[in-house]
Amino acid sequence: MRYRHIAFDLDGTLIDSEEAVLRSLQDTLRTVTGNEYPLSELIFSLGIPGLKCLEQLGLPDPEGALQLWEANLCRYQGLVKLFSAVPELLKSLADLGCSLGAVTSKTREELDYDFIPLGLGTYLPTVITASDTVLHKPEAQPLLKFMERVGARPEDTLYVGDSPYDRECAHRAGVDFALAVWGCRGREVPAEHTPAQPMALVDVIKG
Repeated sequence: MRYRHIAFDLDGTLIDSEEAVLRSLQDTLRTVTGNEYPLSELIFSLGIPGLKCLEQLGLPDPEGALQLWEANLCRYQGLVKLFSAVPELLKSLADLGCSLGAVTSKTREELDYDFIPLGLGTYLPTVITASDTVLHKPEAQPLLKFMERVGARPEDTLYVGDSPYDRECAHRAGVDFALAVWGCRGREVPAEHTPAQPMALVDVIKG
Protein backbone atom coordinates (compact mmCIF):
# COMPACT_ATOMS: atom_id res chain seq x y z
CA MET A 1 0.00 0.00 0.00
CA ARG A 2 1.46 3.34 -1.05
CA TYR A 3 0.03 5.46 1.79
CA ARG A 4 -1.06 4.30 5.24
CA HIS A 5 -2.19 7.61 6.73
CA ILE A 6 -4.77 9.70 4.86
CA ALA A 7 -5.80 13.20 5.98
CA PHE A 8 -8.71 14.95 4.28
CA ASP A 9 -9.70 18.55 4.01
CA LEU A 10 -13.44 18.82 4.71
CA ASP A 11 -15.18 21.63 2.79
CA GLY A 12 -14.89 21.07 -0.94
CA THR A 13 -13.34 17.63 -0.43
CA LEU A 14 -15.67 15.46 1.66
CA ILE A 15 -18.42 18.00 2.31
CA ASP A 16 -20.23 20.01 -0.34
CA SER A 17 -20.83 23.16 1.71
CA GLU A 18 -19.87 25.85 -0.79
CA GLU A 19 -23.31 27.37 -1.28
CA ALA A 20 -24.03 27.43 2.45
CA VAL A 21 -20.68 29.04 3.27
CA LEU A 22 -20.92 31.70 0.58
CA ARG A 23 -24.55 32.63 1.17
CA SER A 24 -24.07 32.90 4.93
CA LEU A 25 -21.00 35.07 4.37
CA GLN A 26 -22.96 37.22 1.95
CA ASP A 27 -25.70 37.68 4.58
CA THR A 28 -23.10 38.57 7.20
CA LEU A 29 -21.47 41.22 5.05
CA ARG A 30 -24.84 42.69 4.13
CA THR A 31 -25.63 43.10 7.83
CA VAL A 32 -22.21 44.40 8.88
CA THR A 33 -21.39 46.69 5.96
CA GLY A 34 -24.74 47.40 4.33
CA ASN A 35 -23.20 46.41 1.02
CA GLU A 36 -24.14 43.62 -1.38
CA TYR A 37 -21.25 41.32 -2.29
CA PRO A 38 -21.71 39.07 -5.34
CA LEU A 39 -21.02 35.42 -4.51
CA SER A 40 -18.31 35.40 -7.18
CA GLU A 41 -16.31 37.92 -5.12
CA LEU A 42 -16.43 35.71 -2.04
CA ILE A 43 -15.03 32.49 -3.48
CA PHE A 44 -11.60 33.39 -2.07
CA SER A 45 -13.03 32.60 1.38
CA LEU A 46 -13.26 28.87 0.66
CA GLY A 47 -10.49 26.88 2.32
CA ILE A 48 -9.15 29.51 4.71
CA PRO A 49 -10.07 30.17 8.37
CA GLY A 50 -13.16 32.32 8.71
CA LEU A 51 -11.40 34.92 10.86
CA LYS A 52 -8.64 35.33 8.27
CA CYS A 53 -11.26 35.79 5.55
CA LEU A 54 -13.04 38.53 7.50
CA GLU A 55 -9.74 40.25 8.28
CA GLN A 56 -8.90 40.27 4.57
CA LEU A 57 -12.24 41.94 3.92
CA GLY A 58 -11.16 44.73 6.25
CA LEU A 59 -14.05 44.49 8.72
CA PRO A 60 -13.59 46.62 11.86
CA ASP A 61 -14.66 43.78 14.21
CA PRO A 62 -13.79 40.48 12.50
CA GLU A 63 -14.33 38.40 15.65
CA GLY A 64 -17.84 39.77 16.09
CA ALA A 65 -18.54 39.23 12.39
CA LEU A 66 -17.33 35.65 12.72
CA GLN A 67 -19.93 34.95 15.41
CA LEU A 68 -22.62 36.37 13.15
CA TRP A 69 -21.33 34.32 10.20
CA GLU A 70 -21.49 31.13 12.27
CA ALA A 71 -25.06 31.94 13.30
CA ASN A 72 -26.03 32.65 9.69
CA LEU A 73 -24.42 29.41 8.54
CA CYS A 74 -26.75 27.45 10.80
CA ARG A 75 -29.66 28.73 8.71
CA TYR A 76 -28.19 27.11 5.61
CA GLN A 77 -27.39 23.68 7.04
CA GLY A 78 -29.99 22.13 4.77
CA LEU A 79 -27.70 22.92 1.84
CA VAL A 80 -24.72 21.06 3.33
CA LYS A 81 -24.25 17.48 2.15
CA LEU A 82 -21.59 14.87 1.52
CA PHE A 83 -20.19 14.51 -1.94
CA SER A 84 -21.44 11.38 -3.66
CA ALA A 85 -19.57 8.16 -2.73
CA VAL A 86 -17.72 9.73 0.21
CA PRO A 87 -19.08 7.22 2.79
CA GLU A 88 -18.17 4.37 0.42
CA LEU A 89 -14.67 5.81 -0.01
CA LEU A 90 -14.02 6.13 3.72
CA LYS A 91 -15.32 2.64 4.42
CA SER A 92 -13.13 1.18 1.66
CA LEU A 93 -10.03 2.93 3.01
CA ALA A 94 -10.80 1.84 6.56
CA ASP A 95 -11.19 -1.74 5.33
CA LEU A 96 -7.73 -1.48 3.75
CA GLY A 97 -6.35 -0.64 7.18
CA CYS A 98 -5.65 3.03 6.51
CA SER A 99 -5.45 5.52 9.36
CA LEU A 100 -7.93 8.27 8.45
CA GLY A 101 -8.44 11.79 9.70
CA ALA A 102 -9.03 15.38 8.69
CA VAL A 103 -7.12 18.65 8.68
CA THR A 104 -9.50 21.57 8.32
CA SER A 105 -9.67 25.35 8.60
CA LYS A 106 -12.91 24.98 10.55
CA THR A 107 -12.87 25.80 14.25
CA ARG A 108 -13.85 23.13 16.77
CA GLU A 109 -17.23 24.84 17.20
CA GLU A 110 -17.89 24.86 13.45
CA LEU A 111 -16.94 21.20 13.32
CA ASP A 112 -19.52 20.34 15.95
CA TYR A 113 -22.48 21.86 14.13
CA ASP A 114 -21.78 21.11 10.48
CA PHE A 115 -19.54 18.02 10.44
CA ILE A 116 -20.63 15.75 13.28
CA PRO A 117 -24.29 15.62 12.09
CA LEU A 118 -23.11 14.16 8.77
CA GLY A 119 -21.92 11.01 10.53
CA LEU A 120 -18.27 10.97 9.45
CA GLY A 121 -16.80 10.93 12.93
CA THR A 122 -16.67 7.13 12.97
CA TYR A 123 -14.31 7.07 9.99
CA LEU A 124 -12.26 10.16 10.89
CA PRO A 125 -11.19 9.73 14.51
CA THR A 126 -8.37 12.30 14.31
CA VAL A 127 -9.45 15.79 13.28
CA ILE A 128 -7.18 18.83 13.47
CA THR A 129 -9.10 22.12 13.43
CA ALA A 130 -8.12 25.78 13.41
CA SER A 131 -8.62 25.65 17.19
CA ASP A 132 -5.79 23.13 17.59
CA THR A 133 -2.84 25.08 16.15
CA VAL A 134 -1.37 28.57 16.26
CA LEU A 135 -0.62 28.59 12.54
CA HIS A 136 -3.15 27.50 9.92
CA LYS A 137 -3.16 26.37 6.30
CA PRO A 138 -1.22 27.00 4.12
CA GLU A 139 1.36 26.59 6.89
CA ALA A 140 2.47 23.03 7.63
CA GLN A 141 1.60 23.06 11.33
CA PRO A 142 -1.92 21.57 11.09
CA LEU A 143 -0.78 18.61 9.01
CA LEU A 144 2.31 18.11 11.17
CA LYS A 145 0.00 18.01 14.20
CA PHE A 146 -2.08 15.31 12.51
CA MET A 147 1.03 13.22 11.78
CA GLU A 148 2.24 13.65 15.35
CA ARG A 149 -1.08 12.41 16.75
CA VAL A 150 -1.29 9.31 14.54
CA GLY A 151 2.44 8.50 14.50
CA ALA A 152 2.80 9.00 10.75
CA ARG A 153 5.85 9.73 8.63
CA PRO A 154 5.65 12.15 5.67
CA GLU A 155 6.43 9.41 3.15
CA ASP A 156 3.51 7.30 4.43
CA THR A 157 1.01 10.18 4.46
CA LEU A 158 -1.30 11.66 1.82
CA TYR A 159 -3.28 14.87 2.16
CA VAL A 160 -6.44 15.18 0.07
CA GLY A 161 -7.86 18.64 -0.58
CA ASP A 162 -9.35 20.99 -3.12
CA SER A 163 -7.41 24.24 -2.92
CA PRO A 164 -3.96 25.80 -3.33
CA TYR A 165 -3.91 26.28 0.45
CA ASP A 166 -4.21 22.51 0.91
CA ARG A 167 -1.45 21.78 -1.58
CA GLU A 168 0.92 24.25 0.03
CA CYS A 169 0.20 22.86 3.49
CA ALA A 170 0.98 19.33 2.25
CA HIS A 171 4.21 20.26 0.53
CA ARG A 172 5.48 22.36 3.43
CA ALA A 173 4.95 19.27 5.60
CA GLY A 174 6.79 17.07 3.09
CA VAL A 175 3.61 15.16 2.24
CA ASP A 176 2.17 14.16 -1.14
CA PHE A 177 -1.02 15.92 -2.22
CA ALA A 178 -4.10 14.55 -3.98
CA LEU A 179 -6.41 17.10 -5.59
CA ALA A 180 -10.10 16.33 -5.03
CA VAL A 181 -11.06 17.14 -8.61
CA TRP A 182 -14.74 16.52 -7.84
CA GLY A 183 -14.84 19.55 -5.53
CA CYS A 184 -12.13 21.92 -6.73
CA ARG A 185 -14.22 24.20 -9.00
CA GLY A 186 -11.84 23.78 -11.93
CA ARG A 187 -8.88 25.27 -10.09
CA GLU A 188 -5.58 24.39 -11.72
CA VAL A 189 -3.75 23.12 -8.66
CA PRO A 190 -0.62 21.00 -9.22
CA ALA A 191 -0.78 17.68 -7.38
CA GLU A 192 0.89 14.28 -7.20
CA HIS A 193 -2.52 12.70 -7.79
CA THR A 194 -5.72 13.99 -9.40
CA PRO A 195 -8.58 11.52 -8.74
CA ALA A 196 -11.66 12.60 -10.70
CA GLN A 197 -14.11 10.91 -8.30
CA PRO A 198 -13.86 9.87 -4.64
CA MET A 199 -13.58 6.13 -5.31
CA ALA A 200 -10.66 6.73 -7.70
CA LEU A 201 -8.65 7.58 -4.61
CA VAL A 202 -8.67 3.93 -3.55
CA ASP A 203 -6.41 3.00 -6.48
CA VAL A 204 -4.09 5.88 -5.56
CA ILE A 205 -3.77 4.56 -2.01
CA LYS A 206 -3.13 1.01 -3.14
CA GLY A 207 -0.36 2.24 -5.44
